[in-house]
Amino acid sequence: MTEELCRLTAVEQAALIRGREISSVELVRAHLDRIEAHNPAVNAIVTLAPERALHEAHDADRRLARGESPGPLHGLPVAHKDLHLTAGLRTTFGSPTLADHVPDSDDLVVERLRAAGAITIGKTNTPEFGAGSHTFNPVFGTTCNPYDLTRSAGGSSGGAAAALAAGFQPIADGSDMGGSLRNPASFCNVVGMRPSAGRVPSWPSTFGFSGLSVQGPMARTVSDVALTLSVMAGPDDRSPIALTTPGETFRAPLERDLTGLRVAWTPDFGGLVPVDPDVLAVLGRQVTAFEQLGCHVDDACPDFTGADDVFRTVRAWQFAQAHGALVDRSTEQVKESLRRNVEQGRALSGEDISRAEALRTELFHRMRGFFTHYDVLLAPVCQVVPFDAALEYPTTVAGTVQDDYLGWMRSCYVVSAVGNPALSVPGGFTADGLPVGLQIIGPHRADLTVLQVAHAFERLTGHGHHAPAL
Repeated sequence: MTEELCRLTAVEQAALIRGREISSVELVRAHLDRIEAHNPAVNAIVTLAPERALHEAHDADRRLARGESPGPLHGLPVAHKDLHLTAGLRTTFGSPTLADHVPDSDDLVVERLRAAGAITIGKTNTPEFGAGSHTFNPVFGTTCNPYDLTRSAGGSSGGAAAALAAGFQPIADGSDMGGSLRNPASFCNVVGMRPSAGRVPSWPSTFGFSGLSVQGPMARTVSDVALTLSVMAGPDDRSPIALTTPGETFRAPLERDLTGLRVAWTPDFGGLVPVDPDVLAVLGRQVTAFEQLGCHVDDACPDFTGADDVFRTVRAWQFAQAHGALVDRSTEQVKESLRRNVEQGRALSGEDISRAEALRTELFHRMRGFFTHYDVLLAPVCQVVPFDAALEYPTTVAGTVQDDYLGWMRSCYVVSAVGNPALSVPGGFTADGLPVGLQIIGPHRADLTVLQVAHAFERLTGHGHHAPAL
């Protein structure tokens, strides 16, 4: 019964609680039992708070019994990414320098999930300060892929994706600078969405007016992602770029007739990105699904010239600003790649940063022009299949040597550079049974379109129904 309950969608679990068919306590206990049984092998949940969770669940049941109107996430257990502040619950950022850090306030995204009725059960693992798309750190170790425990779960929201795939929680929060919601979703056969900038307001935030990183939802289905986004999204006066569209917009049914939709497919971003043949073999078969849905599909790609320069320059500058003081204080306690990123950021000139911002604007307008001809762009999420978890990162992709730990993430970060909404949806499996995600990219702020297209593909193909055998 525990596994069956934990495998229900978030929409289904929430409906059972609202209908008094199960209690919040029952649901939380079922997930805690599953975490106890399988998390030691997966290492997705790194700070567990069972007593707090059960106390909150009892309170949720009492409020429902009194006739209080339940929030859309009432009684659903959630472990928050360990980069997100959680009041009274340890938040380490995966770093020895903050191993005992207990915040006194919540991040805005956590605040909104809890206000909607979600119950905090713990934290999910992340690389140190979210640097990299493979989840390991010296505080908690490595998160393993539930589909193959010798493989990476991706990152930096790797703990969240692995927890979803393993049935430890029905929804998750995460963040995405260079692919940190999409990459682990692809590796773990779940859904991860990078929303448009300002769709999910961030607070506290070092870069309130601009930046590469956004926060967003993950779940096992597109509908569950939309439900979670409906709670995360919406205006907030603490964010200067928060979009005014109400979050409830994303709670509407996602069904849409895709007949006539103009779809572009690029296997390699116009030759910019090397991709493993195993990935392309899986995704190449999925393009026909859109033809079955009535779409017009072309091989086409925007001009991503300059996207590398934009992402790497802006990212290095932001790392220097956000983490430079910590690196100075604790040089030997932070990983070498983080130190190098800070050094790269400090070496930048004002001319370097202004050039990157100008390129970013040019890229935006090229993307805007491309989407006058197409409604969505399809592409690989990841350039490789889930790799050996003992590696720091793949050093070659399709025979091409990668200069650093960012190179193999290019298929995600070139999209981050321009800020369009993008989502990873389960796209099938390799002959070895490893998940492969399909990336669906939409026009500027067309988050709902991306969700609708992903929902139609998900319903037709059903790849997300294949759960790992833990």
